[in-house]
Amino acid sequence: MRILITGGAGFLGSHLTDRFLSEGHEVTVLDNLITGRLENISQHYGNPRFQFIKHDVTTHIHIPYAIDAVLHFASPASPKDFPAIPIPILKVNSLGTHNALGLALTKQARFLLASTSEVYGDPLVHPQPESYWGNVNPIGIRGVYDESKRFAEAITMAYRRAHQLDTRIVRIFNTYGPRMRLDDGRVIPNFVGQALRAEPLTVYGDGSQTRSFCYVDDEIEGFQRLLMSDEPGPINIGNTTETTMLELAELVNRLTGNRAGILFKPLPIDDPKVRQPDISKARQSLDWEPTIELKEGLARTITWFRDQIEMG
Repeated sequence: MRILITGGAGFLGSHLTDRFLSEGHEVTVLDNLITGRLENISQHYGNPRFQFIKHDVTTHIHIPYAIDAVLHFASPASPKDFPAIPIPILKVNSLGTHNALGLALTKQARFLLASTSEVYGDPLVHPQPESYWGNVNPIGIRGVYDESKRFAEAITMAYRRAHQLDTRIVRIFNTYGPRMRLDDGRVIPNFVGQALRAEPLTVYGDGSQTRSFCYVDDEIEGFQRLLMSDEPGPINIGNTTETTMLELAELVNRLTGNRAGILFKPLPIDDPKVRQPDISKARQSLDWEPTIELKEGLARTITWFRDQIEMG
């Protein structure tokens, strides 16, 4: 297949690029590098089946050759990005999704939207099934991401219904692993960075809020199965094992040998108190579920971050 990945120099996009190239497909990566890094894809330079195009997908996308699948993964996704670059986030998930869908329609390509568990907001239903409509604050700091992803799902379904476009929607839950930015602002890079600097780990609130962390290799396997299936989604891809922030902090400190302890700070506004996917649909439709436990995945991630710090 000829596959185009928007945001392909980012965390998830670059791992998808690795996966599809390893399977013999041709991959074109579009990325404006606002949060993506060329280091994530530089290992593919010189591969005749790989092409990188620096491009902002909020403007028209022109590709002169056939494309079989468009995977729209372009979007900053870190909480620290929400107040820093709110308008680019809104634009990439609205205009960018519109342009990516237009490309897929022109090429008669399959389309996969990277949506997010954030469409559920601060959920009142737990765990979260795909049928849950969510509890989102549209005017809060996080609204620029949450609501633009909800719009992205809506326009994807509109193209499916109005143009019979072959679409897929995946809702991604708390993924972690190598190639995350150390200054990402999400909890695992925050904790690992602090631990490797021998600093106390910052836990917000009393640390009882939960997340369900899925290692990147498991997540990519879910994406690949969804793309190659006949399942349109939306479908949750994530790990069902719930972990409190306090438990996570203690585990990171143990794995890194950090003795600086934990520092408690006030809980941020609209920070979801719980997050856990119901993956019944993924199990049934894709025969998928995660296999890598948090301790193992964290150990791999810590090793990668430590190497990055040592390399400067």
